[in-house]
Parts: sequence; C-alpha cells; structure tokens
Amino acid sequence: MKKIIAIVALVLSVSFSFAQKPCSFKYGANEADSIKCLEQITIFRTFYNDKNYKDAYDAWQYVIQHSPCAYDGIYTNAQTLFQNLIKDEKDSARRELLIDSLFYTFDVRSTYFPEKFTPGSGLGFKAYNTIRYRKDQYEQAYNWFVQSVEMEKENTQPAIWDAYFQLAENLTKAKKDTSIVVEAYERATDYIDLSILNATKAYESGVDELEKLQAKFDNAEIDRIALDKQSKRLVQDTTRQAKLIVNYKKTLAKINNAVTPYASCEVLDMLYTKKFDDIKGDLASVSKMVTTMFKGNCTDSKVFLDGLTILHKASPSRNTAFMMGNFTIKNYANNQNAEDLNAAIDYFKEAVRLSETHEQVAEANYMLALAYKVKNSFSESRAAAYDALKAKPNMGKAYILIGDLYANSGGRCSDDQVPGAYAWAAADKYAKAAAVDPSCADDANKQRAKLRYPSKEELFKRGLSAGATVHVGCWIQENTTVR
Repeated sequence: MKKIIAIVALVLSVSFSFAQKPCSFKYGANEADSIKCLEQITIFRTFYNDKNYKDAYDAWQYVIQHSPCAYDGIYTNAQTLFQNLIKDEKDSARRELLIDSLFYTFDVRSTYFPEKFTPGSGLGFKAYNTIRYRKDQYEQAYNWFVQSVEMEKENTQPAIWDAYFQLAENLTKAKKDTSIVVEAYERATDYIDLSILNATKAYESGVDELEKLQAKFDNAEIDRIALDKQSKRLVQDTTRQAKLIVNYKKTLAKINNAVTPYASCEVLDMLYTKKFDDIKGDLASVSKMVTTMFKGNCTDSKVFLDGLTILHKASPSRNTAFMMGNFTIKNYANNQNAEDLNAAIDYFKEAVRLSETHEQVAEANYMLALAYKVKNSFSESRAAAYDALKAKPNMGKAYILIGDLYANSGGRCSDDQVPGAYAWAAADKYAKAAAVDPSCADDANKQRAKLRYPSKEELFKRGLSAGATVHVGCWIQENTTVR
C-alpha cells in the first residue's frame, strides 16, 4: 500500500506543474490533499455506479468544494444524482438546498471544464430543472431557455427543445399571445434544421471514410488489424451522428405537430405581414419567417414570396433555391405558365449545385425529376431521378417516379416490338422501390396494380412466355421480364 501511495504521490507532484485554470491545482494543494481527492472521486464513482446516491453525495460535496477541476463526472452525473436525492428528500428546506446545489453545477461547470461544457447548455438545464422543481418561476425559466437556445443555436439538445417548446405553448395559452409559440417555432425550425444538416454531414463523412478504409483493405494496402482499429472510432462516430439525426427529426416532428393549432397559415400571414416592414432588412429574421412558413406549407402568402425573394437574392443557398423551385412549380400548377415551369427547373438545378449533403442532393434531384416529368421531358426526368439515387440509393420514391414515367409511355412506345412491354419495365421499378424502401412499398404496389400488361394473345403471337427476357425499345431501352 505504501508503495502504491508513493507512486500516486509522484504522479501528482508532476501534475501540479500542469494545473488547470481557473484552479491553482487539479487535485489538491499538496500531496495529502491530492490523495484525499482521488479517494473521494473513487468513492463517488463507486457509490454512483451502485445507485447509492446518498453516500455518493458526500463524496460529491468534497470534490466540488475542494477540487472542482479534478473530475468532470461530478458535473456530468449531477442531473441523475440530484434528481434521485430530490425525489427522496422529505424535508422541504433540505430539498431546496439540493435544488440550489444542482443549479450551482450548471452555473460553474463551463468555468471548470470549458472544453466539455458551455454556458448556454448550463442555462438550458437550469431552465429545464426550474420547470420541474420551481414551477412558480416559469417566466425566469422561459427567459433562460431563450438565452440558452440563442447561445447554443444548432447545438441545443433535443431535451431542451422539448421542454422549451412545451413551456412556450403553456405561456401562449396563459397569456393568449400566439407570437410566443411562433417565436419558439421560428427558433426550432431554424436551428434544428441546421442541427440535422451538421449531423448528416458528419454522418456522411464518416460513411465515406469507412468506404475508403474498406477499399484500402480490399486492395491489400492495410491489414485486418489496421482496418478494425481505424474503423472502430468511425463506426462509433457515425452511430452517434445517426442517433442525433433521428432524435432531432423526432423533436422537430413533435414541435411541428404541437404548433399546428396556434400557427395556421392565416395566423402566420397576419403576424408576419404586420411586422414585415420592421424585419425585411434583417436577413436572419427573414430567414426564420420564410422557413417557418415553408414548413407550415404556407407558401401562397404574398409575405412569404416577398421574404423568400429578398432572401434568395441577398444570400442564395440550397434551401432558398429549393423553396423557390417549390413555389414556382406550384405556381405553374395554378396558371400553367411555361415560364414558371422552366424557372422551377432552373431553381432545382441551383439547389443541386448548392447542396451540402447526399440527402440534400437527392431531394433536389428528385424535385428536378418531378419538374421534368410535368414538362413531359421523360428522359431528363429519369436522368435526374437516377442522380437522386446515386446520392441516396434507398430513395424508393425515385424508383416509383421512374416507374410512373415508364407506365405513362404508351404514346411513346406504341410501335415497340412488344406493344405494352413498357408496363413490364414499370413493374420492375415499382418492385425495386418496395425492395429498397419498405416505407413506400404500399405506394409502389398500388402503382404496380394499375399496370396493364400485354395480352396472352400478344405473347402467344410472339412466342413469349412468363419469365422470358425481352428488350423494351423506344426511349426506355431496357431489358425486362415477361409477366
């Protein structure tokens, strides 16, 4: 034991010279204090892992009072530690002290561990716990949420978004002021979209790196040990990013559903029309307005078009080009003006060029394919759909679109070797859609059920039977299977 203590002391004596600010030391002012600190950290971790929160609290107190820079776990685990202590505490005065201690950890954790915690996230969790434990201070909690979100922006955690939006909804009901929930929705749509974009970029980058590693292994540039070692971190990172994407999308979907009763298109049009002159010079505010209205499918409004036009002219992006394309193709559906359809195609091409992720490339190309389909430019539509599939191979709706193009080719393929063979080619695409994307299987199967294949008489005349391979000519130029 003496030997172990001596080794620990030696390590600590070296670490003093690398003491972390703002602490003048990491573990203790001297070797004895440092050993005591390490003992308390061990005790805390042991009791905490055993869910013995009462005894873990005593060690927590010692570490945070004497060595606040020693161990970030006293801040990371504070939420779970204190919510269990608070739940079990019967004495009201003692309970309030525990709540104060929890809030204190959120106040100071970014000071002692700035590389791991931010002041904004601390404010967010203070607000989160305020509405749990001190409901009479909901106005203060709301202000903290707003400050936290504006500090953290796209780094705001899903749990904070959920709590913030629920409080905004309750305040809207209490004050009968729709602008409260609309402002919260503006922040959510703006920042969560960016959260999803960043996580998607990180995920796709990780997948690309994994594919490169696999290629190196296949080409014998690295061995199995190197492959496993290098891919382990990438797999962990991509898994984490994939979970983030799912959680952020769930959070945004939940918020979209919750805001519906308060933010109808009529309400949004009224609110934004009223304040448009005040915000039209502020691109950030215009962006929030445009995104909010687009998400709510409120694109028929004049104020939406005015805002989108200003935004796209001043700061063109993939999103503004995508929205302009959606607006103009919708306009074409209403007035059949060919200029609108051509403009939509140009906007979607611009959206493709400005896209930052495979997902964005796929969606922009899919909309481009739809626009070409409306224009009856079948070859161009198919090419755009295949470009979408290059970016996102499991995009079932792109295969359905190609199937629809084939199914609607009667006038183009009537002189083919086997009249109606285009229906077999369409069936192939619908089957492919269902195979790569089960979520669109029902739609694909419905479209396939509408097909009318060549008659048995036609097959007999040409000596064809089910299962035979036949070439579909005209513009399709694919082999397919007789059905």
